[in-house]
Amino acid sequence: MSNSTQSLSGLTALVTGGSRGLGLLMADELAARGSTVVIAARDSEELASAQKKLRARRQGAAIHTAVCDVRDQEAVHLMFRAAHDTCGGPDIVIANAGIIQVAPVEAIGAAEFREAMETMFMGAVHTSLEALPYLRESPQGGRLALISSVGGLLGVPHLLPYAGAKAAIGVLAEGLHAEAASTGVSVTAVYPGLMRTGSHLQAEFGGAYSSEYGWFSALAGAPVISMNAQRAAERIVKAVVRRRTRLVLTPAARAADLAHGLAPAAVTRLNGVMARLLPGAPAGHRPVRPGKDIAPPDGALSSRFQAWGSALNEQAADAYNERET
Repeated sequence: MSNSTQSLSGLTALVTGGSRGLGLLMADELAARGSTVVIAARDSEELASAQKKLRARRQGAAIHTAVCDVRDQEAVHLMFRAAHDTCGGPDIVIANAGIIQVAPVEAIGAAEFREAMETMFMGAVHTSLEALPYLRESPQGGRLALISSVGGLLGVPHLLPYAGAKAAIGVLAEGLHAEAASTGVSVTAVYPGLMRTGSHLQAEFGGAYSSEYGWFSALAGAPVISMNAQRAAERIVKAVVRRRTRLVLTPAARAADLAHGLAPAAVTRLNGVMARLLPGAPAGHRPVRPGKDIAPPDGALSSRFQAWGSALNEQAADAYNERET
């Protein structure tokens, strides 16, 4: 059981992107507080595996699944109606579905930007619009959370489709908070930093595949720089329960947020320096590939750095349903 003791017994929570990673961990935390939980994702096999993990971890918890592509508003509409008919509510909704594309801008095209916006931003729009009528009817006042990212606070090199979509989610969350306040529904904008979830295996990489995979997987799992994902999930659910307006996770993300607010031009110039340190793109456009299909970098120094940084992330991948079985 979480250290946070506020019970959610009698309430129903729905988490999109709930079959792995942070979504799975937030579902676990909600179940620990006594909530009936619905996890939604596109892959039925992943959902079945996630449901099994959650039921084993939380004996007696009510865990339901919903196969849904959040890019399709009608599918999202039907998902909420089915969840309501089966479980009641929902009283808590967390829009978490997302993808990560790691590549220099010259190695990708408009299609990657469109996919990021459709999956993350429009997915959050569809989830929010379809959730609000149910949340307004919640006896305790509904709670909605939209998961943005530190990438939504400033333009991170080699993550531009992801950062653009996450920035739009942050604006959506803040606007919805203002408009929904009079109805008793709270909206929380969440900006996580790097977390050890094993997401490097599901992320998509373009350009110099091994090099891009190497730096991202190392930083995403490095101690101090990245955050324990279970702790992140606990803090997010706590913030949603307490109806916080905004949550920025990890010291590095908070520092980046503060620096960008105080000196945006300087941060932009620093990002330019960082971009020059990242791998260049080989000639010609190549399709993005998932991390699970990419070999780590083979240079002596770079391979050791990648192995050191991603060691904790590799462990997380098994625990948080990121690795195919």
